[in-house]
Amino acid sequence: MGETKLEPDVISLTVYNAGISACAKGEQWQRALALLSEMRDAKLEPTVSYNAGISACEKGEQWQRALSLLGDMLEAKLDPNVISYNAGISACARGEQWQRALSLIGEMREAELGSDSATTLGSARARRADSGCGLWRCSERCGKQSSTPTPPPLP
Repeated sequence: MGETKLEPDVISLTVYNAGISACAKGEQWQRALALLSEMRDAKLEPTVSYNAGISACEKGEQWQRALSLLGDMLEAKLDPNVISYNAGISACARGEQWQRALSLIGEMREAELGSDSATTLGSARARRADSGCGLWRCSERCGKQSSTPTPPPLP
């Protein structure tokens, strides 16, 4: 049988992506971003690497950095995909940035990217929170009594 040889860039991408994904799972967003920065310096910028970086930021509750990576993708002439946007929407949701989450959903639609169940769930959560449940959470967190009943849990 003939051997399949991988190009050095393919090997490098695979190693970097595995490292970024491992950092995301370990909630080490700073390390994930450092690896992504190394990749950029080496001129390796695939969408999947950015997606892993955005996911790491989402898990680390770094919604601002997640949105920054989405912007970086566009500057690098990379097209964010459904996974990119879903990770950004999730990061915004974790940071209770409901308007930004809805804005990303709008951008997704403008880019004519199909949505999946994660997008639909993110959209439902953002709309629900934006319509008042987010205010309830804020009043609860601030220690103020609210006359608004506890909202039912989301699916």
